[in-house]
Amino acid sequence: MGVGVTPGRVVGPVRQMPAPVREPEAGAGLPAGSTAEAEAERIRTASKAVQASLKARAAGASGDAKGVLEATALMAADPMLVKGAIKLLDASADGGSRSAERAVWESGAAVAEKLKSLGGYMAERSADVLDVRSRIVAELRGLPAPGIPVADEPFVLAAEDLAPADTATLDPAKVIALVTSAGGPQSHTAILARALGLPAVVAAEGVDAISDGTVVFVDGAAGRIVSEPGQAESDAAAAWTKQAAALAQFTGTNVLADGHVLPLLANVATGKDAAKAAAAGAEGVGLLRTEFCFLDRDTEPSIEEQVAAYGAVFEHFPGKKVVIRTLDAGADKPLPFLTNAEEPNPALGVRGYRTDWTSPGVLARQLEAIAAAAAAHEAQVWVMAPMIATPDEAEHFTGLARQAGLSTAGVMVEVPSAALTANHILAHADFASLGTNDLTQYAMAADRMLGPLAHLNNPWQPAVLALVKATCEGAAATAAATGTPKPVGVCGESAADPGLAVVLAGLGVTSLSMTPRSLAAVNTVLKTVTLEKARELADLALAAPTAQQARDAVRAHLPILDELGL
Repeated sequence: MGVGVTPGRVVGPVRQMPAPVREPEAGAGLPAGSTAEAEAERIRTASKAVQASLKARAAGASGDAKGVLEATALMAADPMLVKGAIKLLDASADGGSRSAERAVWESGAAVAEKLKSLGGYMAERSADVLDVRSRIVAELRGLPAPGIPVADEPFVLAAEDLAPADTATLDPAKVIALVTSAGGPQSHTAILARALGLPAVVAAEGVDAISDGTVVFVDGAAGRIVSEPGQAESDAAAAWTKQAAALAQFTGTNVLADGHVLPLLANVATGKDAAKAAAAGAEGVGLLRTEFCFLDRDTEPSIEEQVAAYGAVFEHFPGKKVVIRTLDAGADKPLPFLTNAEEPNPALGVRGYRTDWTSPGVLARQLEAIAAAAAAHEAQVWVMAPMIATPDEAEHFTGLARQAGLSTAGVMVEVPSAALTANHILAHADFASLGTNDLTQYAMAADRMLGPLAHLNNPWQPAVLALVKATCEGAAATAAATGTPKPVGVCGESAADPGLAVVLAGLGVTSLSMTPRSLAAVNTVLKTVTLEKARELADLALAAPTAQQARDAVRAHLPILDELGL
């Protein structure tokens, strides 16, 4: 058993993700009985084998994956890398000889560092060099290449965890489910699985020990993994395939059984994402992540670059709401020109809105770019800042937004203090959006990337639900006092859980935003309950002593979830 993060029931053979390549031992010298010439030939042969393998994979790929593989294949034959490694085999170069593996490792590090120093496009290629370095070292050792395994038949991918870079070549037509021994319900692996619509179970101890080829049954809703499944599991998988087809469409209007309107929006990062969200029926965008425009850069993008990037999203939602989050740099998204990599605890450090304290001007320029992009399109653009913790911060941010010409400015509620003082914060802000991923990790003091803490890092935690309720009550109190509505949305991954979506509705949330693939399932369940029923289930969840009991209590009153395998 593990933590289910994406619904779905499938049966298939396991393919294990190769373990990360370990750094070769330093100072060991040439292997016994070998020579520098022999090691040099091993390096040339290994680099050619890696290049051939990547070219073959590129030939069968398409889109972004094809480009990634082609670029990496070119790096495999880079003379800087190969010649640099061969030179390091010579003891006279610096007084010490090296094995082929160690020479490749050090040469790759040197080439990557040189590319980083050049900045721009060349700096972006440094990651490709390090990937190739690992592949060549694996080839020299006779080990599987790092990255997603290649197989002729669809398979269940098992791993300790997946890094974002591992997913560039993940083909959902071949990978039918993800199971990991590490990670949590808000980890990168979980977010990826939801975006791709893949059944997934994380924090499942022992899955990385399952032998390649072992047939397993994966239930992504229940968190179950069954080796050598029987007829019951096969029937469940077949039934899910039929049900998934029925859940494939969302009409674009989400209404509860009693007519209560609860818009379903999408989380996106790029224009391409926005196009897919619009095609899936999203009623708008509840979270436009702007980090994609800033990541992997040593300098701040220009205002013109930002205007183009944001406009590419706005154009897909004319007349509809698009909520854009200002830069959420820091923690697991460091930026060389903005954040301090030496912070002892970056998750509690200068991240999100707080970067304006240490690097003033970046936020103001981003708001200027957002306003310019909004003026050029017909979307109803709302802007919000991450990591707001006090009313003073809310007042300062909304002031900056309005100076830039943005009329609707709000805050992310990720810090418990913001939830508990929502009435004061919303006296200055127009709306709030609950980022339940971070709200959960801060409320439970549990890093959302750590598998051993997955049971804590669960948005079903009654303490987290109480913070959601406090935010909604604070918004209602401020709205009553001012006569101005104060909407409260949820843009964390919890909104993609159909059962939890019912609870969030009952707690007073006014919109839900999620990966576009979850829209149909959430809509299918919400339209079967009234607002009064949702409130009753929310009270049940709040009264439960544990996250598991809260989830079980709600699911017991929503049989449609089991019927649909959600």
